[in-house]
Amino acid sequence: MDSRVSELFGGCCRPAGGGAGAALRGRGGAAPGGGGGSKTKKKNGRSRGGKANNPPYLPPEAEDGNIEYKLKLVNPSQYRFEHLVTQMKWRLQEGRGEAVYQIGVEDNGLLVGLSEEEMRASLKTLRRMAEKVGADITVLREREVDYDSDVPRKITEVLVRKVPDNQQFLDLRVAVLGNVDSGKSTLLGVLTQGELDNGRGRARLNLFRHLHEIQSGRTSSISFEILGFNSKGEVVNYSDSRTAEEICESSSKMITFIDLAGHHKYLKTTIFGLTSYCPDFAMLVVSANTGIAGTTREHLGLAMALKVPFFIVISKVDLCSKATVERTVKQLERILKQPGCNKLPLLVNSDDDAVTAAQQFAQSPNITPIFTLSSVSGENLDLLKVFLNILPPLTNSKEQEELMQQLTEFQVDEIYTVPEVGTVVGGTLSSGICREGENLVVGPTDDGKFLRLKVCSIQRNRSACRVLRAGQAATLALGPFDRSLLRKGMVMVSPEMNPTICSVFEAEIVLLFHATTFRKGFQVTVHVGNVRQTAIVEKIHGKDKLRTGEKAVVCFRFIKHPEYLKIGAKLLFREGVTKGIGHVTDLQAITTKENGLEESLGPGQLSF
Repeated sequence: MDSRVSELFGGCCRPAGGGAGAALRGRGGAAPGGGGGSKTKKKNGRSRGGKANNPPYLPPEAEDGNIEYKLKLVNPSQYRFEHLVTQMKWRLQEGRGEAVYQIGVEDNGLLVGLSEEEMRASLKTLRRMAEKVGADITVLREREVDYDSDVPRKITEVLVRKVPDNQQFLDLRVAVLGNVDSGKSTLLGVLTQGELDNGRGRARLNLFRHLHEIQSGRTSSISFEILGFNSKGEVVNYSDSRTAEEICESSSKMITFIDLAGHHKYLKTTIFGLTSYCPDFAMLVVSANTGIAGTTREHLGLAMALKVPFFIVISKVDLCSKATVERTVKQLERILKQPGCNKLPLLVNSDDDAVTAAQQFAQSPNITPIFTLSSVSGENLDLLKVFLNILPPLTNSKEQEELMQQLTEFQVDEIYTVPEVGTVVGGTLSSGICREGENLVVGPTDDGKFLRLKVCSIQRNRSACRVLRAGQAATLALGPFDRSLLRKGMVMVSPEMNPTICSVFEAEIVLLFHATTFRKGFQVTVHVGNVRQTAIVEKIHGKDKLRTGEKAVVCFRFIKHPEYLKIGAKLLFREGVTKGIGHVTDLQAITTKENGLEESLGPGQLSF
């Protein structure tokens, strides 16, 4: 590991052997007064040449967020207990059902520690508090601190997770990237099915959607797999013959994996999965025996361009020697530290490293955890599960509430016809709340119109759901609505929204690569959220042409039909080897009043 990593985090990012004490001490940066980053090197909370001159610190406790410091919780009065319960409810709300308690830490971050007896009494009180709010507690790790004391004193880090009610379990979406044959689908099969692979791809068979995928062993479409964790942090998956509904019912936290294609000829599908499904995180899978090959760099670049936080899994470590694995790790570290990436690699070799990685990863966008594991032998697979269990959401409850108060907007990503149900659309609710039986409008159609429809039923993670909230992915049944009127890239919005659509828009772009010069008249495939359409370059403001690495404001025109776009939306375009990124700056809007609101054809389709 680079020395800069250790300096920045006070030793928390050291490879295996760093110890829980080093990891906990480093959380949030070097200690004031030289505790975390002083010259007195410590191991497991003890100094090598006697006791530390300065006590170690954590960052001061924040008013917001889901992390709470408590010095001790020994025999509180009834009034104090009620206050502590109210405080726990607040922290759980901030963490959307999860909170982390640091016992033995003062509010200013000073690591004081408690004796064995005091810690036992404090954990008993914490368990009573959790029972009162319907939550469970899991001890993540302990460490010893012994400055100015001859009696061993401990600090304990505890995860509090609320038992889900009303189906509102915490749901994180993780996009799975990586080169073809790197072991993406096999890893997901092992995680979600609970059985190790046989070395010949048995674990991935349940993930494939098409016959040609089974025959070739290569993913060509986007598939979804779920992995649950209950309130005690235990894995809930398809083992023991569980159904998807049972996994949802038993889980407090759900990880939805979006399995994307690795082969270059399916790149447009992979880009659509990253832009449309709004993943919270990305998992880049690299094969230990081949290293960085094929589309690995391209997928890494896509995750960075779209600002999706990513972590790396080096698979197939059972196939090669330790030296080969180390070479692949060094190769990745070298790329991550380059000026273009500017990431800090964190190699995870123990449970303590996994806890630290999950917390640091969510707090700092520059941290990139690296796991080395095998889907055949199961080596280090539990470390990835620990990491996923603790990984907190990127948005807090306040941001979620603000999104829910906006008007309803649902992105259409998939369209199906289900026997005896009718037309079904899959996608993500960008804002607002969608209820069963709600009346919405969908569009724009090829001529720029919006059609009325009714949401007949909702399913989330393959189980029935009455209410869908902002940020959640689901499928909506639309009854007898004519499927031919729908396409990917449409939006379903509240009739009060008066949505803005456009055929011509401007974007501030950076041309990442182009073989010659990028000029007026050039055609590219534009990806903006769930929109994917060919557009022609109408004008480059202030320039005649663009070369690789140059910036400009460019005017694009969709060649087929208008689309629903928003100012500020991230944009990615490509054509062959040509690639560029940017964001939408201006729209030449066509209002729906000009186009009118049409009623869809066919009986039973009108809801107004």
